[in-house]
Amino acid sequence: MDPSLLTLLQEVDTPTVCNAIEVAQGTRGFSNFTRGTMLASDPDAAAMVGFAKTAKIAALAPPEEPADVIKARRMAYYRHMSEPPRPAVAVIEDVDFPDCIGAYWGEVNTTIHKGFGLSGALTNGVMRDLGDLPQGFPVVAGSIGPSHGFVHVREIGTPVSILGMTVNDGDLVHADRHGALVIPKDVVPLLEAAVRKLLETEQLILGPAGADGFDFDAFAQAWAAFEKSRT
Repeated sequence: MDPSLLTLLQEVDTPTVCNAIEVAQGTRGFSNFTRGTMLASDPDAAAMVGFAKTAKIAALAPPEEPADVIKARRMAYYRHMSEPPRPAVAVIEDVDFPDCIGAYWGEVNTTIHKGFGLSGALTNGVMRDLGDLPQGFPVVAGSIGPSHGFVHVREIGTPVSILGMTVNDGDLVHADRHGALVIPKDVVPLLEAAVRKLLETEQLILGPAGADGFDFDAFAQAWAAFEKSRT
């Protein structure tokens, strides 16, 4: 990823990127984002940005496959997570959703993934150990809970679904306390300019609205400039 684009994406929130995608596309209607309320392990953390490393887990019931198969898949999972590209985000679907009980993301697993150089984790499942998670590795999850249940890896590198958002292994993901989205591949070359244009356009209304003496007439003038810039 272009270093300038990466730095910019880490500095802006996910709603800004969502709007900027529509600026780049020239129309509204972008829809590959999460629905509902997600929980952030560190609400003040910078956005996580990276290429998705996907997997599926389950935890409600013990695995039915032989122990050696489960162990081999677990190690294959960690190998997958350790491999390029970077930056990367672990994107894990808990197939027990909406009845997830297994907190895959606790102190141990987050520390391992941070050590591999991942930027964070995104899941529809459970996180725990909130006071003990490593700094610099945010988790955005569907819920918080105390147990790991019978958590085990089901699939590696396959398409996953996170609260209505479809993610393929290698997709570019942006996530923060608002939720997450997948940046379309054809938008990537246009995205930096689109974000900067969006931020500049917003100042046409935010600047006057924050100034002394702002009234309806000032609003009408600012809004006209704002609308003209947007169209």
